[in-house]
Amino acid sequence: MARSTSTRQRHRLSRDRIVDAAVELADGGGFESLSMRNLAEDLGAGTMALYRHVANKEDLLDEMVDVVFAEMYAPAIAGSWKKELRERGLSARSALGRHPWAVGLMETRMHPGPASATHHNATMGCLREAGFPFQDAVHAYSLLDSYTYGFALQEQTIPFETPEESADMATVTVGEQGNDYPYLAEVVVELGKRGYDYTEEFEFGLDFILDGLERYRRTIRAGRRSR
Repeated sequence: MARSTSTRQRHRLSRDRIVDAAVELADGGGFESLSMRNLAEDLGAGTMALYRHVANKEDLLDEMVDVVFAEMYAPAIAGSWKKELRERGLSARSALGRHPWAVGLMETRMHPGPASATHHNATMGCLREAGFPFQDAVHAYSLLDSYTYGFALQEQTIPFETPEESADMATVTVGEQGNDYPYLAEVVVELGKRGYDYTEEFEFGLDFILDGLERYRRTIRAGRRSR
């Protein structure tokens, strides 16, 4: 009877099911909570049964990262480049918020999956068709990714989630030193009034970068820069 149950479990396993379970496990407890043994227990299977579908943990991680890329908006190459890249940035932040373990891993995979390839091709194509020469497109892509991934990391590590918590943290940080640090004290006062809005801050920075890239692109088109 046990042998029959084990056989049915093996038949129910699939690569997609294993990847989905791994993503869910990492979402709930962080990447450090993910082990092949823990994953097998969640799936009600033996650890060795997983290796019939994924080669090893690195193979599994490739697929997990591809799941996150699949949730990020791939910009339309022929669309309005600023609008498309803005949508990409917003969706990337949202996806990384749902999968915080993925920050720092997105660009590390040696064997990226189809969603990753599609996303990178679309983003680079959007910049190239907008008129950015190759090297400038690479610079712009790196800038956008650095900002997006960096903001996502900061959002996960700053120890407050609500505007009220941000004001409380600022008050505790400054303490009785407000007279010695007037600009820091101003932060306390203003955060107490309105709090810290992650979305507002992210969109401000993203729009600032895109506006700067637009000005840079105009200098290229005007012939004042060439590469």
